[in-house]
Amino acid sequence: MNLCKPAGVILAGGRSRRMGDGHKALYDFHGRPLLARVIDRIKPHLDPLLLSCESGNSEFNDFGLPLVPDLLPNFRGPLTGLYSALQAMADLGQDTGLVLCPCDAPFVPSNLVRKLADAYKGGNKPVVVVSYRGVLQPTFSLWQIHHLPVIRDAVLNKGVGGLKQVLLELPHTVLEWTPAEPPPFFNINTPAELKTALQWLDHKDS
Repeated sequence: MNLCKPAGVILAGGRSRRMGDGHKALYDFHGRPLLARVIDRIKPHLDPLLLSCESGNSEFNDFGLPLVPDLLPNFRGPLTGLYSALQAMADLGQDTGLVLCPCDAPFVPSNLVRKLADAYKGGNKPVVVVSYRGVLQPTFSLWQIHHLPVIRDAVLNKGVGGLKQVLLELPHTVLEWTPAEPPPFFNINTPAELKTALQWLDHKDS
């Protein structure tokens, strides 16, 4: 494993329509914004850590992360966030790998980056993607600058928005994660899921 830390990007480009008012990344989670918790859990293992957001979004200015606005208008899915972040890295001449993480995953494992890096086999530069209980979790994954041409083509020429679709075109290594409680890759998309996550946290801390 290369001792150089990979870069990372937190995906926060979604509209959060199912949550009601405001962006879910800013919702209170045990006294702090949900996004702040995610940052704390992964930032020590990444350099730099970027934040993917819609173009013109100023809601995230106070979190201390470099913002990477979507290169295309109107949210088109997480693949646009990945494309924009990889392009930003390429423009800066960085080639350290890029770890994806969503903004709504309060239990993201603190060892996620290390396990992704350990699973990476640099020879053919595959994507490394987490699987949990047999289901791919592509927003928890490791990508390389090498993948940018395929991703750019998928976004700009094919109109693809989802990560799973582009994985069909790229070699990838599946990292099957050991089940745990609370579920490490649980995403918050609704008020009910926010309540459930807070109950898990209270139970874990009790």
